[in-house]
Amino acid sequence: MRLPIAGEAPRLSRRTRLARLRESVRERAENRPGVYRMHGPDDEILYVGKSIRVRTRLLSYFRARPPEKAAELMAGTARIEWEDMADEFSTILSEMKLIQRVRPRFNVEHKRKRRFAFAKITAEPAPRIVLAGRVQPDGASYFGPFPSAGRIQSALRELSHALGLRDCAATTPLHFGDQLELLRGDRTPLCLRAELGSCLAPCAGGCSESEYRERVARARAFLEGRGTEPFLALETAMREAAARHEYEYASVLRDRAARLRNLQEELVAFRGRVESLSFVYRPVGYDGARTLYLIRKGRIRTTLPAPRGRRQKLRVARAIASAWERSAVETELRELRPDDAAEIFLVARWFRRNPEEWMRTVSAEEFLAS
Repeated sequence: MRLPIAGEAPRLSRRTRLARLRESVRERAENRPGVYRMHGPDDEILYVGKSIRVRTRLLSYFRARPPEKAAELMAGTARIEWEDMADEFSTILSEMKLIQRVRPRFNVEHKRKRRFAFAKITAEPAPRIVLAGRVQPDGASYFGPFPSAGRIQSALRELSHALGLRDCAATTPLHFGDQLELLRGDRTPLCLRAELGSCLAPCAGGCSESEYRERVARARAFLEGRGTEPFLALETAMREAAARHEYEYASVLRDRAARLRNLQEELVAFRGRVESLSFVYRPVGYDGARTLYLIRKGRIRTTLPAPRGRRQKLRVARAIASAWERSAVETELRELRPDDAAEIFLVARWFRRNPEEWMRTVSAEEFLAS
């Protein structure tokens, strides 16, 4: 479908070009939700924006004066195009995805590729807890996403140290203590952590495989919000250090315990928010029209026009049921990319800032039953 286009003669004088652009917007644009694009003389997209009243928003650009950013933008704009959207919710999603795809020069928000982080328990004989930039179907367990990688990385390091899990390279040879003597090889620890007692040393027969797996289970429980042992152990060590008058070391242990507690609280809170973002959303759009958004764990799984009549309702119900079932498989097997994480955060922010919109949601089960 061809979008409405304002101004297609970039060789005109600036004054004439802007006058024609303004007149075209006045005549053709409507005050309804939409996403618009400003194109330069070579048709590159200079800016992407959104508004619930596109006509009013576009006309405001023509009133901008230097040194305003809008004036600079209009000085280089050869044509404007816009696409009508069903409702405000669809405009924020479409704007974000378009900006991420074309990265216009004048945009700031959504343009920079955000680096999301996940806590990952690797699928290895002696699993490690590492930082990951995306979820992949590799058999590992992932927790997140988090918007800040640096802070999470330090907390995961604390968790590994508290539980004695290794943080060495994946290629490090392993020799569990319950292996046959022939297979043990060199029993000398390969890192300082093992010498200091903060690693179980599966590289040097320092533990059995079952002992190591038990510690991994504790880490998993912690990341799922079910275990408190790591920071409780640190708090115990902190009190013992204080009793020995080792106050500086006690302070270090206190900070480590606080970082782990904050990590778990953030994990539990965000997981709860994402799990709750699973429903059929039915916002009221332009002129009262409704669109159905099937959302599962914060991601849009399918978008459908609200049905009218029994036949349409049956078709929509089948489409919703199919998409819901398919999304359950995708959630487990499909790689979660940074763009997917950005969508989750955007959807979460929409419902956090617009709590009244929760009234327009219904669970997929209730929707299908009705």
